Amino acid sequence: MYNVFTIQIVIINFMNTQKKLFFQPDLINGKILPSLLAFALPMMISSLFQQLYNTADTVIVGHYLGDEPLAAVGACIAVFELLIGFGTGFGNGLSIVAARAFGAGNIEKLKKITASSIVLTISISAILSLLSWLFIKKLLVLLGTPTNILDESLSYIMIIATFNCVLFAYNLLSGLLRATGNSIMPLVFLIISSLLNIILDIVFIKIFEMGIKGTAIATVIAQGTSAILCLFYISKKVQILIPSKKHFKIDFSIYEDLTAQGISMALMSAIVSSGSVILQKSINSFGTQIIEGHFSARKIFSLTNIPLLMIGHASATFVSQNLGAGKIERIKKGIFVSYGIGAIWSVLCILVIPFISRFLIHAVSGSNSDGVLEYGSKYITFMQPFYAILGVLFVSRNSLQGLGSKVIPLFSSIIELIGKILFAIIIIPRLNTWGIIICEPLIWCVMTVQLVPALLLNKKLRKTRG
Repeated sequence: MYNVFTIQIVIINFMNTQKKLFFQPDLINGKILPSLLAFALPMMISSLFQQLYNTADTVIVGHYLGDEPLAAVGACIAVFELLIGFGTGFGNGLSIVAARAFGAGNIEKLKKITASSIVLTISISAILSLLSWLFIKKLLVLLGTPTNILDESLSYIMIIATFNCVLFAYNLLSGLLRATGNSIMPLVFLIISSLLNIILDIVFIKIFEMGIKGTAIATVIAQGTSAILCLFYISKKVQILIPSKKHFKIDFSIYEDLTAQGISMALMSAIVSSGSVILQKSINSFGTQIIEGHFSARKIFSLTNIPLLMIGHASATFVSQNLGAGKIERIKKGIFVSYGIGAIWSVLCILVIPFISRFLIHAVSGSNSDGVLEYGSKYITFMQPFYAILGVLFVSRNSLQGLGSKVIPLFSSIIELIGKILFAIIIIPRLNTWGIIICEPLIWCVMTVQLVPALLLNKKLRKTRG
């Protein structure tokens, strides 16, 4: 029988061989296209498995518990995305600062950044938990969550919110690994935790009959597992990230940089998600079938959107490391290569997704309702031609963040928030569900028009060294 020591030996042996098994890209000196793809691909697969946390919840809830519990999860999904987006954005912001120090070869500063990031992450996580306890129920009521599913929605989201620390921990640790160019091990640990999540979903729902509370608990346990595995790996194999007591001494310049970059990206995600929260009120007003159809379509969007999102995140690390190394021309080439990767993926989606959209909605929701299938299919089909624009948006925004720009990417999120507010107040009451469907794609167009010129005219990109 396996014991804890046997498991530790297996993990350590795998760590010792992982560099031989996988190609770890050199973002500073390697060929741009292969390096970007090699770095982004594990992130894409990681994000795919991260989405499986929630998609597994959706499928299992829909198939085992039925339409009303699934609608309960769907009614609070915008709040869930707000929490997830804030945590992910904060972790990505911290990792950009770390990548800059790694690219410059300043290991002492990298250790200080790690120490400061730990302090900031603990603090922000605790504040977010407190705010959740004070305001989430009021927020669900304000969003017009139907009374018949309010209690179930609240029970689900409160578990996620209370234990948001595990999400923050994983995002911090995996972000620090990616800052050093290692996107493989976060993927490995996420695959393990995703499979654990699916098993626990079934156990808690089918065997222990815990309802949607069981899915939330499963998600927390699985996320915590991935964070622990990241920590174990760093302690054994990435010693340059481990700070000593002296590195926790407050360095105001580092705290200022980390706070500005982390909060900027977290607020950017939070502002985007706040727009979705506002939009959720309009969605909830159309009843449980539209809630379920929209929720299922958003799951499909989240999965098909992964390559665009991750090539954007890869661009941020690529730009950050090369900025630290002073390679400006390489940054420019990398940005246009990333645009091209996003365009190719967009074409593939246009050629496939519209023809299987109804099947996908049924597969995710388990519903045979015409209202659910028709709305969900229309939603995901309409989005496909706009993926090319979304790819340019992600690369441009993340590249600006990699260059140290904080205000312009944040302003793009404000544009999205204002757009969703205007749609909720003016457009959706007139166009009904079509107003929901066209909302985000049209806003992406406006955001892209703002971001691309700002990136191309960035002062750091106009230098010629490197």
